[in-house]
Amino acid sequence: MPPSAQLLDGKAIAQQVLAGTARKVEHLVRGAGRPPCLATVLVGADPASVTYTRMKRNRAESVGMISRKIELAHSGTTSDLLRTLDELVRDEAVDGILLQHPVPPGIDERAAFEAIGPEKDVDGVTLHSFGAMAMGLGGFQSCTPGGIMRLLAAYEIPLAGRHAVVVGRSPILGKPMAMLLLAAHCTVTICHSRTRDLARHVGDADLVIAAVGRARLIRGEWIKPGAVVVDAGFNEGNVGDADFEGCLPRASWITPVPGGVGPMTIATLIDQTADGMGRRTGICLDGIGAQP
Repeated sequence: MPPSAQLLDGKAIAQQVLAGTARKVEHLVRGAGRPPCLATVLVGADPASVTYTRMKRNRAESVGMISRKIELAHSGTTSDLLRTLDELVRDEAVDGILLQHPVPPGIDERAAFEAIGPEKDVDGVTLHSFGAMAMGLGGFQSCTPGGIMRLLAAYEIPLAGRHAVVVGRSPILGKPMAMLLLAAHCTVTICHSRTRDLARHVGDADLVIAAVGRARLIRGEWIKPGAVVVDAGFNEGNVGDADFEGCLPRASWITPVPGGVGPMTIATLIDQTADGMGRRTGICLDGIGAQP
């Protein structure tokens, strides 16, 4: 059977999101006399993290934002990191703070996340942001789940009444993803490392979100014909958590890896930084930079 799935092109939709963000930045500059500022904090020199933070800074600058780079030594302590984050929270010229994760062993990552003020948590990693999102009270979404929701909306993928299976339960991906899908009126199943008969659960899904960090874990023969597959994994060899080739003949829509979820994550981060400045300065962005 020839491949039948259509691609959910995250790269193309991310470009649309960023074009809208650029319009927001122009409006903010007119209203406040300066563009938004995103501060990226990197602890250590992990090659992948260095690349990711550089990509995020480049995207921020591409829409006219200021990007501030803060790098701390791998040998730094939790206290060092908390002190740096506190300075950024107090700095009125900073509108969003991104702490690149994971941080090196020995640093309390959760304590560091919670040191980011909710009004600058544009990556959506704090307990406050998660609670507000889960209760439908606004706030910043965790960027990868938020980006996935924007991607699904851009392609008009119906969600209400659908059975969504989220494979993975991390606090910044699987859990917030499930909450956003629930808010979109999906029936949601969360699977994880101790789930029995994963294939059966995946096979029941109208929408599969692969977010577990294991290469090609989701096999093509598990996919229900016509299901939508969103692969949030990125593993060694540029492969996702789903067997892309195996899923193609059965899925109706699928994200490529790379070029699917990743660009949407970054675009959501940048767009939320603009929104953060709007909230902090009282500049209304309603109707500006309409997003997919």
